[in-house]
Amino acid sequence: MLNYFIQKAHNRKMLVHPRIVIGVPSEITQVEKRAVEDSAYRAKASEVYLVEQAMVAAIGAGLPITEPSGNMVVDIGGGTTDIAVISLSGIVYSRSVRMAGNQMDEAITNYLKRKYNLLIGERTAEQIKIEIGSAFPLDKPLTMEIKGRNLIEGVPKTIAIDDSEIREALGECIAVIMNAIRVALERTPPELSADISDRGIVLTGGGALIKNLDKRIREETGLPVSVADDPLASVVLGTGKMLSDFRLLRKIKID
Repeated sequence: MLNYFIQKAHNRKMLVHPRIVIGVPSEITQVEKRAVEDSAYRAKASEVYLVEQAMVAAIGAGLPITEPSGNMVVDIGGGTTDIAVISLSGIVYSRSVRMAGNQMDEAITNYLKRKYNLLIGERTAEQIKIEIGSAFPLDKPLTMEIKGRNLIEGVPKTIAIDDSEIREALGECIAVIMNAIRVALERTPPELSADISDRGIVLTGGGALIKNLDKRIREETGLPVSVADDPLASVVLGTGKMLSDFRLLRKIKID
């Protein structure tokens, strides 16, 4: 896969040996780290730098990470949610929980299976999450028609569901993320906590687009919460910025 992307980025030139920056979850093990590095070197990389995903997301979201004040970023991706408190280009606290977009899709699939005996595919589950998934009651209720297969009769079936049902389905996933944010706030040094209460929490990643998630976090923590300008691309944009600012990259890479 890496080979394909490298060739695509270089317009299929042969003998390309690029420098590669890869964003990884903060609680990555040594074995996983080595596996990621090896696959990049096998894809003919000349140098490989691993950077914590939350750090890259913060850079992509335009946070002033080199300043002495504290910044808190919550990056809800596909496989993991990364939470970090960053100050002076370093990570003061970071945590990675394996609860993010993919698990939310799974929760929706299981909920519909349990409640309606309806089997849906991954694409449909993601579509439901994007269209009517929310973390806090909406001002205007939303409904959606879903097509799937009835598990008892084995025939295709269409049902209508509303946002409150999907909110219930996502309840546990959101609770795990909320809990991780709470723990992060508890473990942050007091002088940085003051900065976070002024600046608030920045959400990035596809999961940040779940309706009213910022509202839910604001309600439960009492802190200002904002969503990055382009949450889906924050990590990618941050990785790109890293490649053009080599001094910063050397400072924040994982050894």
